[in-house]
Amino acid sequence: MTTTEIQFDSETLALVNNMMKRYPEGKHKSALIPVLHIAQAEFGGWLSVPTMDYVASVMNLKPIEVYEVASFYSMFNMHPVGKCLIEVCRTSSCWLRGAEDVIDHIEKRLNIRVGETSADGMFTLKAVECLGSCGTAPMMQVGADYHENLTIEKVDTLLEKFKDENKQSRYC
Repeated sequence: MTTTEIQFDSETLALVNNMMKRYPEGKHKSALIPVLHIAQAEFGGWLSVPTMDYVASVMNLKPIEVYEVASFYSMFNMHPVGKCLIEVCRTSSCWLRGAEDVIDHIEKRLNIRVGETSADGMFTLKAVECLGSCGTAPMMQVGADYHENLTIEKVDTLLEKFKDENKQSRYC
């Protein structure tokens, strides 16, 4: 995507401007996280440098202010991702209950490593920090859905389901 293609349509730009107006004078940077969510959704599911630069210009921020926030949070993708983004929690509760085994299994099953996308462009695997489901560990998030109390068998069933849904032109 070239820099000239990176532009919110008028309706989205109005939404972004309204978000910034919710905050007191000089505090519009508080709208950065929701604006980054919008940009990521509109421009291919990830935040390229030109996309982040565009957000900075729209919000009248320095580009580094946008880069710092986008690179800090695991919910923002700094590289292109597959149609099905699998985020496995790896913090204390999940780790103690087998998250590393889940990650290892997914890596072998999909022939990718954490941070990579499968050759068919379908799956991207991320290991992330706490997703807030400690009582049902280990868990992973795929799209907006949580999948909890994971076992290797449950992971295999989910991966097959995601593959089947993709054959029907549905995204995870």
